[in-house]
Amino acid sequence: MENSTSEVNSERHSSWDTDVLIIGSGAAGLRAALAASKHANVTLITKTTLTESNTHYAQGGIAVAMNLDDTIALHIKDTCTAGAGLCDAKAVEIMVSEGIPRVAELLDWGANFDWEGALPRFTQEAAHSRRRIVHKGDATGRETTDVLIQRVLNTENIHVLQNTFAIDLLTDAETAKGSEEIGTCYGVTAIVDEEAVCIRARATILATGGLGRVYPCTSNPKVATGDGFAAAWRAGCEMVDMEFVQFHPTTLYLDGAPNFLISEAVRGEGGQLISIRGERFMEKYHEKGELAPRDVVSRAIQIEMELTGFPCVYLDITHKPAEFIHERFPTISDTTKHYGLDISVDLIPVRPGAHFMMGGIRTNTDTETNLKGLYACGEVACTGVHGANRLASNSLLECLVYGARAGTNAATFASIQPSHPPDILLDGNTESSQIPYIEADSASIEAIKDAIRETLWENVSIERNGEGLRQTLAELQDLTTNLGEVPTTPVPSDITLIETVNMLNVALMITESALARTESRGAHYRADFPTQDNTDWHRRILIKSDNLPEVISL
Repeated sequence: MENSTSEVNSERHSSWDTDVLIIGSGAAGLRAALAASKHANVTLITKTTLTESNTHYAQGGIAVAMNLDDTIALHIKDTCTAGAGLCDAKAVEIMVSEGIPRVAELLDWGANFDWEGALPRFTQEAAHSRRRIVHKGDATGRETTDVLIQRVLNTENIHVLQNTFAIDLLTDAETAKGSEEIGTCYGVTAIVDEEAVCIRARATILATGGLGRVYPCTSNPKVATGDGFAAAWRAGCEMVDMEFVQFHPTTLYLDGAPNFLISEAVRGEGGQLISIRGERFMEKYHEKGELAPRDVVSRAIQIEMELTGFPCVYLDITHKPAEFIHERFPTISDTTKHYGLDISVDLIPVRPGAHFMMGGIRTNTDTETNLKGLYACGEVACTGVHGANRLASNSLLECLVYGARAGTNAATFASIQPSHPPDILLDGNTESSQIPYIEADSASIEAIKDAIRETLWENVSIERNGEGLRQTLAELQDLTTNLGEVPTTPVPSDITLIETVNMLNVALMITESALARTESRGAHYRADFPTQDNTDWHRRILIKSDNLPEVISL
């Protein structure tokens, strides 16, 4: 049974302990909690509510090699082809092979997916098979999270804290600096009921999801401001592949409506992209037309918008029967109808939006980071399974597989640790946070957020070049200076301010990595270096706090 935040805080503790702490309630965090709970007591915290995550809004399905004419080898090949040469083959093999039992158990737990026939690959990649895509129309993410949430709430030794904002990781990294030792993570500082507290843990799992909200147009929910990426970077984690941000070609562009994702399955079912002039245009850019790779379609839409001076293009699925459309795309149909659009008779206004981060906290296939006791899984982590561009429908599979691995490994680590963290953390001190404490009104903070989004969209989005990247880097550094130096004062309870710092941290990582990679590969397109360079750039870019980007081997 779930405990409420108010019940916990009625004890007025400034800190409390748990075996395994999980930060995030998407599919990765929920699956990690279930795995860890078999061997440890678990505390799962989430920024708002359990259902507010990227997973909940995922539409496309879960790719899994369970069809008669499909194989693990073909799924691996498709994934690595999409990743443009930067996938970690071992990590991909683990995801694909262990994904089969992970999806099977999800079905055993009550997931009501459509298994009728083998669905063709509707995605950007020239897939070699008719891979099984388990789905529930365009509500696959909601179905997945609903099943996992119910199971979590029915697990006695999983304690859930909603509306709990993780600020910084509790580490002894400072003590380890200058020695051969690596730091250790002991939990987090967090805001609960507007108070800063310590949640101490013998093992910690970051499963905080994505960062799409650093861009003005995104398919991600409001919570996706990159908090986990930023906290990990400040704590000394190694971050890799941060230049690879995937932009989805079609998000809803409608007055008063959110930037809601219009699944590429609409194009897979025959949806046609049309400019304001009423002309189909994708065949000018790629032989596969609307079924070209996501990055190609996104760039094509962007070019058409610039050519016509119009802020969107249109997606037309009206040639399909209304009954089919509403049955196949119930979430899209209901959402657009709420804003006065009937997609069975009306064109859908769309434009590209930030969708998925392929990079993140560097982990091995056991989900371990370079900090002892800290694990990461899901979109915030980078095992290398996606390389430079994610194969569509692999994100939920990654969450299930590596979420389970994270939970099991964290529980094992916790079982051999002392009952309490070292004395350095026993006083529940929350004054060491690296978040700046400043006096600023909400309008000023929102203005900084808008400035971050504007400069990223202008220079660090679908198409990039050196001049624009250097300009954005300078602007972000100015914005960081405007927030002031980091003082040793108590952390603020202003979540909006902390989100702004996190967004700045993340924006700098993306920009620095994009500037360092002088080629085009996968989701990273440099107009001044438009070709893929396998001689010098068949490598990854690593970033750590206070260090310049470092080019490393695969």
